[in-house]
Amino acid sequence: MAQRIASETLAERVCNGDPRAMARLITRAESGERECRAALAALYRRTGRAHVVGITGVPGAGKSTLVSQLARTIRETGRRVAVIAIDPSSPFSGGAILGDRIRMSDLVQDPGVFIRSMATRGSLGGLARPALDAVDVLDAGGFDLVFIETVGVGQDEVDVVRAAHTTVVINAPGLGDDIQAIKAGILEIADVHVVSKADRPDANRTVRELKSMLMMSMPEAPDAWQVPVIPTSSETLSGFDELLAALDRHREHLHGSGEIDVRRRRIASTRVVKIAEEIVRESFYRAHPDRIETMIERVVERELDPHGAALELLATVKERIRYDEQAV
Repeated sequence: MAQRIASETLAERVCNGDPRAMARLITRAESGERECRAALAALYRRTGRAHVVGITGVPGAGKSTLVSQLARTIRETGRRVAVIAIDPSSPFSGGAILGDRIRMSDLVQDPGVFIRSMATRGSLGGLARPALDAVDVLDAGGFDLVFIETVGVGQDEVDVVRAAHTTVVINAPGLGDDIQAIKAGILEIADVHVVSKADRPDANRTVRELKSMLMMSMPEAPDAWQVPVIPTSSETLSGFDELLAALDRHREHLHGSGEIDVRRRRIASTRVVKIAEEIVRESFYRAHPDRIETMIERVVERELDPHGAALELLATVKERIRYDEQAV
């Protein structure tokens, strides 16, 4: 049996651009292995160069197809691109389809492209905490752009805003609404709007209506970012140069205006809170079940109110967290 490679060694290899080391370290982060914490902390100090782009939109909008073609366009410029594709996991088995590796299989042979599918694993908001650890690994590994492609259902569209520097919202004509962003409530979160499948005859209508709605909500400040609406078509391979140019312009705007510092602070805040929530949730399930059951029984019998029970439970969790950290 091959000897296990220490995470610190993997981190060194990550900084040298080793994709296998990146994959292994991401797997350990996804599995929640404590042994990799120090390595991830060391890598975090070497991040901050990659442009992190969130890709979201309703199911059927063609996110994976668009990301695949956009990755090809980026590679033509000589830059390296990574894709973290979040797939929904079953609330019962915890399994996930992880289908983006199949849909983007033609890109996996390119050493300048890294694709990783990741299950939500029940994460609140649909954006798995290890996805943000994976961004660190890929950033430290020298990738110029890192895409986070969300599930596209529910709260994760809003979650990705708190994890990315630039948010791209994808809409497609003919999915039941003229503008799906209205239905999803995500019109205002986009830095760039994309209308995919632009070769279809009803695409121009979606483009016009999106532009019309954005005109009513655009900030009036002359130096404010004006959200573009870009039609793309994977059938005719059109619009992807314009989309990449818009991403580059937005990055320049973030750095030129100082907005990048605001977004980095937002990302850091999101990560700290998400990790804290995960620690509390895991400690909750590891706490003494008999003690919790007794507490619940007291609430049922009206001997203890729910708020008081929650405080007692948090005290139990706090004890457990302190014990776990001392044991590391």
